[in-house]
Amino acid sequence: MKYDTIIIGAGMSGLAAGIRLAYYEKKVCILERHTTIGGLNSFYRLRGRNYDVGLHAVTNYAPPKTRTGPLAKLLKQLRLRWDDFDLSPQCGSSVVFPSHRFSFDNGYEQFLDAVCDEFPAQADGFRRLVQQVEEFNELDLQQEPVSARKILGDRLSDPVLIDMLLCPLMFYGSALPHDMDFNQFVIMFKSIFKEGFGRPFDGVRQILKTLTRHYKSLGGELKLRQGVREIKIENGKAVGVITDDGQEIDAENVLSSAGVAETFDLCGQQFTGEKVAHGEVSFNEAIFVLDRQPKEFGHNETIVFYNNEEQFHYAPPEDPCDVRSGIICSPNNFQYADDQELEDGFIRITALANPDYWMNLPDVEYYQAKEEWTERMVASALNHIPDFRDYVIDTDVFTPRTIKKFTGHIKGVVYGAPVKVLDGTTPINNLFLCGTDQGFLGIIGSMLSGITMANNHLLRD
Repeated sequence: MKYDTIIIGAGMSGLAAGIRLAYYEKKVCILERHTTIGGLNSFYRLRGRNYDVGLHAVTNYAPPKTRTGPLAKLLKQLRLRWDDFDLSPQCGSSVVFPSHRFSFDNGYEQFLDAVCDEFPAQADGFRRLVQQVEEFNELDLQQEPVSARKILGDRLSDPVLIDMLLCPLMFYGSALPHDMDFNQFVIMFKSIFKEGFGRPFDGVRQILKTLTRHYKSLGGELKLRQGVREIKIENGKAVGVITDDGQEIDAENVLSSAGVAETFDLCGQQFTGEKVAHGEVSFNEAIFVLDRQPKEFGHNETIVFYNNEEQFHYAPPEDPCDVRSGIICSPNNFQYADDQELEDGFIRITALANPDYWMNLPDVEYYQAKEEWTERMVASALNHIPDFRDYVIDTDVFTPRTIKKFTGHIKGVVYGAPVKVLDGTTPINNLFLCGTDQGFLGIIGSMLSGITMANNHLLRD
């Protein structure tokens, strides 16, 4: 069989693109190397418990019956209902530096007031920055990268406020060390501070299973354990793929969510320049299972973005982990319906990691290093959360090595290439990109990336 489109990767963007194409009766097949769907945002079962990996929450939250915004657009494009994702809003989150703190929930005006109250001398400049963010068209796929730090520096004179605004946005989406493209800043500012966080009670598996069921119901094919070894190219045009087991599958188009550098590797061709460079930013994360709810020992916040120094450093560290800053999240601390509670308590702690260090350690050293640096991550996080160590009944830890194993991303990087390919095109005809390296961020953004690339390039006829 020859397909209209082969999609590489069954992550959020690939599944969303597949649904969009299948709805219009295109013959589409998603190929996934691993045994499960999800890519960077997935789930697994270990020692009888379910775990989520990837982003701690769904950004771009919107309450039921909301008719505008990214989530409403997504549901309309995929022909899904709000109840299919069934998102519960966060309880409240914070950004914490040594001398300043501001809290936010899903109320935009309260966030704006909180920043102005914490930095009264910066209030006018901050309001002008917010206006610039509101007026910016992040959906313009032809724009060139611009430094977010430069634009923030033009509006704000306090470097601590600049770092505090960048801290959560970088942690949740920046592939650039020390900075962000302003387009990416706007996307993340709106998705985190304006719209906010939500989570299905059953975690990311609810979203992924909903997408998969819908995709298959429309006639789309999904092949797990079917990785792509090579993209076939004839006369400068992608004409199909060769799978890991040598099977040749023909298609009019190939849509890849593997990443720009990884995709070009599959083409067997060398491309140079900043637009095809892979990223360097990755993380270690420790997931702690507790014998009680976090609120029972005094932790009620959904997510804490913390930095233990006045200056925020966002770059691959020289040490195995940078424990000066990090993220603390509890999936228990969302406003679930009908007073639902997760059976176990969970605390997730995330810190920047050095991919080169973790990638090639011998196993004995690797497991020893995981234990040592997990303890250091916890020690740093305990500046911002009550001590939970006596309540831990299970732990799992992943590193850049884990990420590379389950995603195929070079060096286990999380946010892909520093320079995004916003229009999703490549030098090879009929080969397009979606997902992380296209540039829409977060779980909702990733799905919108797949939809947008399908609309722009694969449904034009």
